[in-house]
Amino acid sequence: MRESILTIPINEVFEPKEGCPFCRMRDTVEQHICEYIMGAAMMEPDVRMETNELGFCHTHFEMLMQQNNRLSLALMLNSYLENARHNIFEKKSIFFSKNAKAKKSAGIEESCFVCSKVQWGIDHMLETFFTMYSKDEKFKKLFKAQEYVCVPHYNMLNQKAEEKLQKGELSSFRKDLDTLVEEYVKQLNADVNDFCNSFDYRNAGNLHKPEMEHVRSSIERSVEFLTGRKPRVK
Repeated sequence: MRESILTIPINEVFEPKEGCPFCRMRDTVEQHICEYIMGAAMMEPDVRMETNELGFCHTHFEMLMQQNNRLSLALMLNSYLENARHNIFEKKSIFFSKNAKAKKSAGIEESCFVCSKVQWGIDHMLETFFTMYSKDEKFKKLFKAQEYVCVPHYNMLNQKAEEKLQKGELSSFRKDLDTLVEEYVKQLNADVNDFCNSFDYRNAGNLHKPEMEHVRSSIERSVEFLTGRKPRVK
């Protein structure tokens, strides 16, 4: 399959063969959107209307704060809070039922501007991914050579594959996907088990040997595998 403007970003995501490639795909899209929203787009009326309506989840608030542009974030927060005040917390109307504020307030936790745009971006990249898996044997080998696929993206791919692949391709894809997950979770389980056993007095000092790095990192790697996010540890 010839490279194009659509296939190049997919190949770039899969070439490292380290960690979950779909986490890298999401991270790439997230980074672009966070940079976009903290730039000139922040002052675009249609974008501001969406951010006022959807807000941001905790994960993406943290990412926006890491952009080191506190004024842009403050301007968005100012209009978002003003919108929440007038349309939820301070609103008084004969058409506003007793628990209407609670219902509307719950929506603050359930919506996020970045999440909605990330999903849109990933859906478009998955279209290309499944086409490449179906038509490009070289790419199929690259997919099978990945270290693993995390649990959230394993679930996502199983769902999306039913929509994108023919019956014969679907069976082959799920077999390749299952193999990636099964082999990794087996190794991960063994590493965590070794970590636990390292606290037995008979294994004193073993954990700190250079060759035990995979055991020392097993807790963080397990969290990343199960959640699709690197844990924030000091």
